[in-house]
Amino acid sequence: MGALILVEHYEGVASEAALEMAALARKLGLSVTALICAGSEESALRIAAQIDADTVLGVASSMLINYAPSTYLKCLTTAIEATSPDLVLLSYSTAGIDLAPHSAIATGRQMVGYVTELVAEDGGFTATSLVYGGKLLAKSSLPAPGLAVIMPGAIKADGATPGCHSVEMLHVDFDGLRGVRAIESLTPETEGVDLSKAERILCVGRAVGGTDNLAEAEAVARHLGAEIAGSRPVIDAGWLPKARQVGKSGMKVKPKLYLMAGVSGAPEHLEGMQESELIIALNSDESAPIFAKAHYGAVCDMFEVLPALAERLN
Repeated sequence: MGALILVEHYEGVASEAALEMAALARKLGLSVTALICAGSEESALRIAAQIDADTVLGVASSMLINYAPSTYLKCLTTAIEATSPDLVLLSYSTAGIDLAPHSAIATGRQMVGYVTELVAEDGGFTATSLVYGGKLLAKSSLPAPGLAVIMPGAIKADGATPGCHSVEMLHVDFDGLRGVRAIESLTPETEGVDLSKAERILCVGRAVGGTDNLAEAEAVARHLGAEIAGSRPVIDAGWLPKARQVGKSGMKVKPKLYLMAGVSGAPEHLEGMQESELIIALNSDESAPIFAKAHYGAVCDMFEVLPALAERLN
């Protein structure tokens, strides 16, 4: 049995999610075929050297320099038809959300999403998925051949050794293909902050209520020598700059300490911080999903705890 994984990459570096999916396929006892869509064969070769795969399929075209749903979908469906894998693995990412349902329909496969665990059983697979914003877990059967969308961080890729350094180029016909066209790539402003390198982070959620209430969290962060960060609602409200967002559409962080105040723990946020060494959560909702992920948690009013904690640290 074999698996086909789509390798997402940026500036010549394979995504961590791609390495995790290759490790998951190995754990399932499947051979690994990696699909790399790139602007040139040279680029595909550099990325292939980073992946633990038995076979690497490459598609090289100037149309693939930047991600576009239509071109990547054509590559993916062509690769599925060419290899007939028992399992297709995509990451729960912007590209994965675009491509998974369309490729499942195009190739006649059943699909399961939000997957945190996958087990091979009875010639198919049993998947555990996040539902209701991560508040519940659901088990479902996925017959082979099937397609699964994997939550980043669901499996560790530590210790994997890249095992394939050659690429078999796959011809894909893009003639007449229409769709989204990338005009340019913009690098977001960092404002001198790189949360990915921070050893301690204090993250606030929507419950902080506004910029007027940030001072208490910032005081704790200052005493801890931590960077202040926010969940997406905090950033969308303009209470903190984009450079301080943690989560799927923000930064992926792995600090030694991740202290959260008023963060519920939606799957999109967990994707960005679940590999933190020590996770401590403060939330007034005892059913908040974050308590299932945190190493330590307290059901409390953050506005009572943070000032007391700042005073103690001081």
